[in-house]
Amino acid sequence: MPDLATPSLVKGLMARHHLHCRKSLGQNFLVDGNIVNKIVGSAGLAGDDTVVEIGPGLGVLTMAAAEAAEKVIAVEIDRNLVPVLGETLSGNGNVEIVNRDALEVDFDRLVYGDRNVSGGQKPYVILANLPYYITTPLIMHILNGGFNYRLMVIMIQQEVARRLGAPPGGKDYGSLTVAVGYHARVEYLFRVPRTVFIPRPEVDSAIVRLSKRDKPAVDVPDEDLFFRVVRGSFGQRRKTILNALGSTFKSLNREELTDILNAAGINPVRRGETLSLDEFAEVTKQFYNYFSPG
Repeated sequence: MPDLATPSLVKGLMARHHLHCRKSLGQNFLVDGNIVNKIVGSAGLAGDDTVVEIGPGLGVLTMAAAEAAEKVIAVEIDRNLVPVLGETLSGNGNVEIVNRDALEVDFDRLVYGDRNVSGGQKPYVILANLPYYITTPLIMHILNGGFNYRLMVIMIQQEVARRLGAPPGGKDYGSLTVAVGYHARVEYLFRVPRTVFIPRPEVDSAIVRLSKRDKPAVDVPDEDLFFRVVRGSFGQRRKTILNALGSTFKSLNREELTDILNAAGINPVRRGETLSLDEFAEVTKQFYNYFSPG
């Protein structure tokens, strides 16, 4: 099978299989071989790596990954694409095609089967081309799942890519930024123009690399409490953090909340979007101390 990353081959393949891009699944097929090579290169694949690819589409990126890695497991939700992938990847004996919804996949079980991850299994690499509607849920499914991945290289809308690595204080900084930064190191790699897709999407995309941290970026006594504080702080962006957290911790009065924020070194009139990861961690510790005295 020749390189698929050309408009003519993709159009011909779609016509032969009577394929139509499903807008509900955010399907846009990449047709630029240089971009494909840059994505695979960004993953730093070794010959003994296992790759989980989410959303292989027609198999353009899958083929390139299969040349660099020991095995590729391609997870595709659209059953209409499975026979197409069977054709395009027929020359790649190290590719397994799985017709499932990635949001419901236990990736460790997918890669290792019944083998115990604690037994020293090598971490895998995740490649993904994520449509807008699934971007945040899937990223959080992976980050919160405790899976044994090493890094993710993902293609997402440029707007979302900016949010993932945004600094505190800007309009792009939000609870997603904090959640992703807590679990992974974020690198914005490069823009992917809308002109290299069929059909052409309305916005540009970007490639982001998320490298799993050995341990969370900050130390907190209660992770659930930490994310409750974060979500509450961003719930009403125009409000001060005092008022925003008052809507979340309704059992506490303003004086109690003010004391907690002051103990954390946070001015109660600041807005939640100005707090760094370290500051959110300190606020969490003070809430924890308040609820668990002694």
